[in-house]
Amino acid sequence: MCGRYALGVRMNFVRRRLQEQGMPVDEAPDDDEVRETYNFAPGNNGAVYRVDASSQGSAPGGVGADEHEHLPHEDSEPEQETGDDSTKDAHVDTSSEKGTASRYKIQSMRWGLIPFWTKRKPDYGSLMRTINCRDDSLIEDRGMWTSMKRKKRCVVVCQGFYEWLKKGPGGKEKVPHFVKRKDGDLMYFAGLWDCVRYEGSDEELYTFTVITTSSNSYLKFLHDRMPVILDPNSEEMKRWLDPGRTTWSKDLQDMLKPYKGELECYPVPKEVGKVGNNSPDFIVPVSSKENKSNIANFFDNARKGAPDSDHPKQDTEHKVVKDEHEDRATVDTEWTEDNAPQPATGVKREHPAEGPEEVEDEAAKKQKTQPSPAPSPEKDSKQKVSPGEPATRGKQLRSATHNNKPAKKPQGRKAAAGTQPITNFFQK
Repeated sequence: MCGRYALGVRMNFVRRRLQEQGMPVDEAPDDDEVRETYNFAPGNNGAVYRVDASSQGSAPGGVGADEHEHLPHEDSEPEQETGDDSTKDAHVDTSSEKGTASRYKIQSMRWGLIPFWTKRKPDYGSLMRTINCRDDSLIEDRGMWTSMKRKKRCVVVCQGFYEWLKKGPGGKEKVPHFVKRKDGDLMYFAGLWDCVRYEGSDEELYTFTVITTSSNSYLKFLHDRMPVILDPNSEEMKRWLDPGRTTWSKDLQDMLKPYKGELECYPVPKEVGKVGNNSPDFIVPVSSKENKSNIANFFDNARKGAPDSDHPKQDTEHKVVKDEHEDRATVDTEWTEDNAPQPATGVKREHPAEGPEEVEDEAAKKQKTQPSPAPSPEKDSKQKVSPGEPATRGKQLRSATHNNKPAKKPQGRKAAAGTQPITNFFQK
């Protein structure tokens, strides 16, 4: 599972933190190239850490040969590996042979892997099926992941991920939970990436997927799947990113296992379920004192009394902000990898050619120009009001079939005795 995660920090911070953890970064994207949000959904551009293939040998045009060893315009099919286990375990360090050190980069890539052989933009349903890659789908030497798992391994950077706990009858109620490292540091997922160029287009699109495995004992209550988490600058991460490992081996497959480190998981505000909503409170526990929506904090503040006028309390409440660039709807879907509500392609409502004010003006004109039917003399005589009676508006009509009692006459203000008009005497 991993259908939603948090990345609410700038790329400058990510780059600096990776370098502090001993992970070299020779290139990083600008802040506006990566989606900075606490509610990161599929289809957004995330931060991916990988080896720069161009440093291992360049293809014509200055682009890494490994990135375009297969042209998307050719009638290519997913590759299949051959060879026994001894060949797969072989490790050839190509960078050391050529005497060049590997260059590492943080790259902006879109979440939802599109294979290199894709000729046309896939439909949205197909894209959602490749946001995750199951670890057991990489065991056999066949399938769409074959070329990616050999030479296009990467690490996805985030602060933590969301999962929805099903509760109530039939699991209809879903409670969002946030999972992060116990130390609160950045989290790194094992992933795969690819680069595609659609037929008739010169634009290169980089995309990625997150590899998932069985949940550890700590997260079993939440879901039976979790992303593969790698510790920063660990031996596992180094082997995963090693450009010299160009064949899939048992050593790499064994790395895809439940995380053994310490994690922290807690419920968070339900507003995170809607794609496009964004707030720092999404990664804060609902029961925390830092969360303004906690009702216990409200009463606790009331007991403490009003703040000192000489030292006014600063308002630190974070409001949920709707991203103006996110126009996708959110739908609940059932599938095995996660319980996250998924973004869906919505159809925008088309506005009329005229603006709202013009439409209202047109309706008002029609109402004015249309003549009202003249009342009959009989009805007109019934609607006349005597000078002494107050005019009543919106008089309720009687039903011919349901009312058993006579309609109540409107109670006007009774005049005092001796002050009624003389005309009332003749009307009795």
